Amino acid sequence: MIEVIAGVLILLGAGFALIAALGVLRLPDVLTRMHASTKAGTLGSSLILVAAAVVFAETEITVRVIATILFLMLTAPIGAHMIGRAAVRKRQPEEIPEQPQVTNG
Repeated sequence: MIEVIAGVLILLGAGFALIAALGVLRLPDVLTRMHASTKAGTLGSSLILVAAAVVFAETEITVRVIATILFLMLTAPIGAHMIGRAAVRKRQPEEIPEQPQVTNG
């Protein structure tokens, strides 16, 4: 049963990491890309770490997982804030230019 719970947590974490990666690639400006990477990336990483704690079920590993999740939750918003602040100060354009469309023919 533990393996099933861990597998579900890993799949959810991987899904959120994939959403974060797609957000970084597809969103139009720096601020929304930053938001996608920090929110979904932190949640995805946290779910995968919780799965590791569930599988190993040792106190030392669980404490390390909790410390790592707390570290992620404390540092990701600060890093995102600094990236956003730098982008605003550099007057980063709000939208990425359209990519040329490839036509067949």
